[in-house]
Amino acid sequence: MRIVRFSLLCATALASTPALAETAEDTAFDAAEPRQIVVTGAREESSTATKTDTPIIETPQPITVIDDELYLAQGAVSVSDTLNYVSGVTANPYGPDSRVDSTFVRGINALQFRDGMRDIFSYYASIRSDPYNFDQVELVRGPASVLFGQGSLGGIINLVSKRPEFETSGEIAVRYGSHDRKEVLADLTGGLTDTVAGRVVARVRDSDTQTDFVADDRVMISPSVTFAPSPDTELTLIGLYQEDDSGSTSQFLPLVGTILPNPNGRLPNDLFVGKPGWDRYDGRLLQGTALFEQRFGNAAKLNLKARYIDSDVTYLTHYANSYSNPANPYLDPDQRLIGLYSDGSIARMEIFSSDNNLQFDFDTGANVEHVLLAGVDYSWNRVRKTGGMGFEIIDIYDIDYDALSDYGGGLPQPSGPSEDVKQDQIGLYLQDQIRFFDRVSLVLGARRDWTSSRSFNDPRQEDAATTFRAGVIAEVLNGVSPFFSYTESFEPITGTDVYGELFVPKSGRQFEAGLKFHPTDAILVTVTGYHIEESNRPVSVVVPDPTDPDNLLRGELQVGSMTSKGAEFEANATLPGDLNLIANLSYNEAEIDGTNQQLDNVPKFNASLWSTKRFALSEDASLLLGGGVRHVGKNRSYGRAFPDGIVTPAFTLVDAFAEVTFDRWSFALNATNLFDKRYYSACLARGDCFMGSERNVFGTVSYRF
Repeated sequence: MRIVRFSLLCATALASTPALAETAEDTAFDAAEPRQIVVTGAREESSTATKTDTPIIETPQPITVIDDELYLAQGAVSVSDTLNYVSGVTANPYGPDSRVDSTFVRGINALQFRDGMRDIFSYYASIRSDPYNFDQVELVRGPASVLFGQGSLGGIINLVSKRPEFETSGEIAVRYGSHDRKEVLADLTGGLTDTVAGRVVARVRDSDTQTDFVADDRVMISPSVTFAPSPDTELTLIGLYQEDDSGSTSQFLPLVGTILPNPNGRLPNDLFVGKPGWDRYDGRLLQGTALFEQRFGNAAKLNLKARYIDSDVTYLTHYANSYSNPANPYLDPDQRLIGLYSDGSIARMEIFSSDNNLQFDFDTGANVEHVLLAGVDYSWNRVRKTGGMGFEIIDIYDIDYDALSDYGGGLPQPSGPSEDVKQDQIGLYLQDQIRFFDRVSLVLGARRDWTSSRSFNDPRQEDAATTFRAGVIAEVLNGVSPFFSYTESFEPITGTDVYGELFVPKSGRQFEAGLKFHPTDAILVTVTGYHIEESNRPVSVVVPDPTDPDNLLRGELQVGSMTSKGAEFEANATLPGDLNLIANLSYNEAEIDGTNQQLDNVPKFNASLWSTKRFALSEDASLLLGGGVRHVGKNRSYGRAFPDGIVTPAFTLVDAFAEVTFDRWSFALNATNLFDKRYYSACLARGDCFMGSERNVFGTVSYRF
């Protein structure tokens, strides 16, 4: 069945190629436009924060839109990388991870959406999205449950898919770089008829990684077609087939031998502790998306979205037992021998999601404009896993790879079902955006959700929640717009507490106030302060058994709370002479209430600066130079073995970019961590350390038309 589906997608892609080539003949002698690096503009619109096309300066919360030309110039090779230069964000908090994209927003894991619908559920049941497949990445900070449902306390990341365009254009590129990275990329679009347009986005990659024996191979093809029978009607269908053959770049190396001394020396950054040929993270992903829009004059618009995802992942890995005794995990006086777990799982994930709303634009006075949004969304997902574990002992300073078992190429035995979770959610939402005198914008919203989940044959757990939002922003002076907002979130939790009672959903709320300064459309400066509270957080407890006072019960109770508060500065400017600047600074305190301890692996300070400048070389040639500096502050992790905490030092990285364009040709060179600084992204008191990204340099030759 997988081969049939893949063949259908390829057939769709190939069918559009002749028409695109034929259309291109008419413009064969037109010079291609050079790459335009775009930073967030004051008048730029974002649909993520309000689900309507609203200018950023009319939205009472901070929003960052990262154009694909910008994040590709910054050297992004993953979705997490696209947020390297965004305020309030810690991208790749556990270092380069070939399995998942991880991002902290305001100290909290952010949820990932694609075209406004959530596309990641569970862990290690899917593969990473490809940043080449998107026009832009949008970040909305703070709780967003009113429009997007459960979760999303710290913020949401929305990936905006590339869609067909009626104007013929395209790019074909080849790339070579560090870790023997070899890639071919293609992005072709154009009109097939007067009312139908097509697009194909593809990547083929063969690459190693900074971790020995771990590959980063990918085949991705995404054909799409848009039907536009009239100016008011548009239907877009997007297909995606992606296959990743990789492993885990995260090797979970012990603290003693990395950040803490070991008499045998420091373990190398590229150390692989598994079985070559057995360890792997291989995944296949099939997606189908439908996006429909119908306008009814200037007064109303209907938006319908739906997506089906079918994903399977084989994850076989090893990791050292540094957790039983984090301060000294070794089994011999020489501190060389350590326990090694083998862990394998085969996962299948299915997701269906839809989001449908009706937008009404009307006035209730000469200077009062409304954008009323009423919608319903639904999602269903099921994740099934079969797993097994094994245990061996190795000399981590001289691993005998041949001696490690490969379990016949399959799971460690015994193996069996380890997860079977079904979840569904339906939500009704209503939002009114009111614009007064084209100066003041008021946003009011409410939502009601019903969720249910079931694990194996356990009783179904059902929850319901109501969330609200309110915000106001006013241009009190030309180019000066203070704002204030209140937003809420909720997150259902499966399972029972120490007394056997079902958990109730976690709930969160945020107060935020700030200022947007936009003296021109090319400059946007945002300064904001926020306070996030989370309630009903489960914490581990030991309590007396009410039926037998002589016994103690161990488990969790929902008595915990968490607070995240801080301030952010973000500036984006396009200045005369084609000079672009992005500057960010953020401070965040995130801790479990009553502990006076920052959350694990959450730095308090982050800062970054990025700039690009174009130089004309001749009438047909130009040079684009770019560079940036990223600073991530130190963080601390607490645990039973380290009650005073383990500190991961701060680090500062430099990135660089250069591109020469001549006629239709482009020659680009990217370098991240230019000076190859060796650092740890995270060292956790539970016992393990994560390596930071080493220098990555790659060159790209592109032909654009």
